[in-house]
Amino acid sequence: MKQLLTTSPPSSTSPTTAIKVHGLHKHYGNLAAVRGIDFTVHKGEMFGLIGPDGAGKTSTFHILGGVMEATAGEVEIFGHPARDARLMTGYLTQQFSLYLDLSIDENLRYAGGLRQVADDLLLQRRNKYLSLMDLDRFGDRLAGQLSGGMKQKLALCCALVSQPEVLLLDEPTTGVDPVSRREFWDVLAELSAEGMTIVVATPYLDEAERCHRVALMYSGQIHEIGTPGELRDNLGLHRLEVRTTNLEATEEILSQTAQTNIIDVQIFGDRLDVLVQDLDRGETEVRQLLQQHQLPPPTIEHGEPTLENVFVTRLRQQGSAPQFFPFPRSRKRGVGSGEWGVGVQGYRGSNQNSARAERPATANSTQHSALAIYAHNLSRVFGKFQAVKDVNVEVRYGEIFGLLGANGAGKTTTIKMLCGLLEASGGEVSLGGETGNLRSADLRRRIGYMSQKFTLYDDLTILQNLEFYSGVYGVPRKLRREKIDWVIATCGLEGQENLVTGQLPGGWKQRVAFGASVMHEPDILFLDEPTSGVDPLARRQFWKLINDFARNGTAILVTTHYLEEAEQCNRMSFMVAGETVAEGSPSSIKASQPGKLIEIIVNQNQAASKLLKQHFDSWRVSIFADSLHIVLDNPEQEINQITQLLKANQITVNSLRPIPFSLEDAFIGIVQRVQ
Repeated sequence: MKQLLTTSPPSSTSPTTAIKVHGLHKHYGNLAAVRGIDFTVHKGEMFGLIGPDGAGKTSTFHILGGVMEATAGEVEIFGHPARDARLMTGYLTQQFSLYLDLSIDENLRYAGGLRQVADDLLLQRRNKYLSLMDLDRFGDRLAGQLSGGMKQKLALCCALVSQPEVLLLDEPTTGVDPVSRREFWDVLAELSAEGMTIVVATPYLDEAERCHRVALMYSGQIHEIGTPGELRDNLGLHRLEVRTTNLEATEEILSQTAQTNIIDVQIFGDRLDVLVQDLDRGETEVRQLLQQHQLPPPTIEHGEPTLENVFVTRLRQQGSAPQFFPFPRSRKRGVGSGEWGVGVQGYRGSNQNSARAERPATANSTQHSALAIYAHNLSRVFGKFQAVKDVNVEVRYGEIFGLLGANGAGKTTTIKMLCGLLEASGGEVSLGGETGNLRSADLRRRIGYMSQKFTLYDDLTILQNLEFYSGVYGVPRKLRREKIDWVIATCGLEGQENLVTGQLPGGWKQRVAFGASVMHEPDILFLDEPTSGVDPLARRQFWKLINDFARNGTAILVTTHYLEEAEQCNRMSFMVAGETVAEGSPSSIKASQPGKLIEIIVNQNQAASKLLKQHFDSWRVSIFADSLHIVLDNPEQEINQITQLLKANQITVNSLRPIPFSLEDAFIGIVQRVQ
């Protein structure tokens, strides 16, 4: 293990050890999930545990929380064994730990009763934490009626009512929209500043940048520990932000180059992140390669590597990157044909070029100019509540369309109406050319649907789930084995297909669910948060597959809360409170934002954020990795005000510059301005 120098949290002059882990092992039969890990966490520190799906993080959390015994090793919480320290530990698990048929207040009272919290203290803490989470107005609302983000905030409140000294959070913001994610992490920063010790796992590595220290865990071991800055420096690489009009072609050219100076290439929103060993030589090589292939000259900026760059590079060095297998296509393409060919090549040893040769005509042809999904003035009312109001959607074959919005905006309800699972209260819907019976067997076989919550049966094995779905979707028996083998290989689960699905980590379960939804080669594919809780390497693979299906003519409608990946959509719409508030390409949506986005790098991020929020609308200020982003409508006057304010409070400004709006910044601005 490479152990970097550890540093104390900024607020601590003489750190006290809150958590001590030594020689920790956890075995499940012959499977070694945790293999001899060591780390300590200081009092008041925010400590991040990051790693790929199946790295052993959740097993570690179970042992820290005292709900599972270790196979070997020591775990102490403030000098006590973990099981004896449960009353001083709050634990937020990956699954919602709420009673959905109880109200917010009833869930809090139940949690307080379990932790033996006196009534007067419970009321005091209820008011404090619900106010902090902006939930104090909804005390009598049933937990089952809350959005995903509100549920996670309530679950955190339930973990906090006992005023724990240690807070364990296992992927607390999975499935939570960007607005709620930022609010959630602001709350964690406040709690840490008050002296609470926090250990958090997250697949969103921009969040992990806000931790004091981070441990990188894979294959049951911790391989590196340090501050985010130390981990970035230790990588020994430099990052180029490359912007060009043809990202896909540029990525392919740079990825296939034999130049040893270019280490990694990845699409990030509207740019490429290119990791290089030497900054100047790397930039020269990029420009020369694009010129050789007659591509337009790029715009290139220099930047520090991110934690996600560290994560991906380290796992690739370990040989842990998932392999991409071309999908074994066997359908005779042609929208609505539903016909299967014979003599199909398997994914093993198949030639990717042959798969490309089988592509249907492009979106410019007559058959692909037709609309795959169409909705006009689509509405849905539940009792007196209007969940969706006059929404319009158009998706063509070969197109990726993003339906984005905060938790509770009406996205999932819209998808259910579009694919015929829920009857519309008003408006017109056409799916694959059908306007009448959207539940017909023929139409079902042309549609793939990966739902947000339910796709797989937890009590069946992986293989049984895949066999079930291949039958439901009408995959010919002679082709099922090949399709199932492709899913298992793509998921990296060869030899483990008889595992019960419910035992899989969330990210692996998402991969299997995606495979189950595409085995029958659908003409139209609905993906409701497909990468929720999936690690960065697996997210790359997901989007490579999604783009591959789109290039082969599938119409794809996708929702996601990870807006960097939403930049890969051709078009998108933003929903707020059941209505469409913005629509267009990612570039046009970002370009339409009022004001300017300013990046500020200071020596005290949290203090600067708190200070600026006292003088500007709180949504305008956000911590983004190791910098601050602030949206200004009148930057000429307001920038001087900001610098004077920070200087008067002894906060050093290292740099201040305007930057392009990211899609996440645009999303938050649009959502907040219309509320």
